Amino acid sequence: MNRQRGFTLVELIIVMVIVGVIAGVLVLQIRPAMQSYLSIRQRANLTSQADTALRRILWEVRTAVPNSLRYTWTDGQNQCIEFVPTKDGGRFRTAADYEHAAAGNPFTRDAATDTFDTLTRIDASYAGDYLFIGNVNGNDVYNPANSWVIKSIADAATTTQGRNTVTLAAPATLPAGYEGGRFVVIPKVERAVTYTCTRQGTDGAGTGTGVIYRVTGYTPSTTPAKTCPATGAILVAKVSDCNFLYRESQGATQQSGYLQLRLGLAEGGESARLTMGAHVENTP
Repeated sequence: MNRQRGFTLVELIIVMVIVGVIAGVLVLQIRPAMQSYLSIRQRANLTSQADTALRRILWEVRTAVPNSLRYTWTDGQNQCIEFVPTKDGGRFRTAADYEHAAAGNPFTRDAATDTFDTLTRIDASYAGDYLFIGNVNGNDVYNPANSWVIKSIADAATTTQGRNTVTLAAPATLPAGYEGGRFVVIPKVERAVTYTCTRQGTDGAGTGTGVIYRVTGYTPSTTPAKTCPATGAILVAKVSDCNFLYRESQGATQQSGYLQLRLGLAEGGESARLTMGAHVENTP
């Protein structure tokens, strides 16, 4: 007679108890490691969002019209910076070329003109955008009368004349006190841009309640705004702390400034805070 092999109920219970003890020990060891991994991943995600947002703001500020940055502080919950963006720029001919047969189309302060040659190449697709020169006074660029609609952009008649010939929709004159030869192109759909940080703080779950908005598509005012816009496209959310600080340099270096941005994000008790800064070019 063959005996059937197996295990007793007591042996089964002993094995179950041992497996339970081992599982409990493993849980105590693995759980903190998994929680640490998830927390690190969450902080890395918050850091990436903050880094992207700050770099986007600083990139736009660096490429903005010189001397156009304005700062408004409403209260501890609302602050904003405003500037005029650019999409391109270059140099224009400031005097006739008397060494060649084609003298070219200079842009001088002797008389208003609607046609001039550029010494740097610009894209013909900029027709319809705005051309601006100067901004010695920081508020000049916010006045629509100081910029001109580009009617057309064509290749210059000869290579010695320049790269392109720009035709404006109306005659333009150089601003008083401007001695340079540079121009910038302002996009027609974005006459000004405002970044607003509002409602910063955290809720009971440790998640940031603030938002940074990117506001554009509005008609700018010639004077700085007293209040910051409270709606717009969301650049980043879950903001627990933010601070915009802008100071113009004094003395011999007054044609530059420094913008410092601090941004903190929080989610579910985890947080990340970054600070970045950039020099702002104020030379027209």
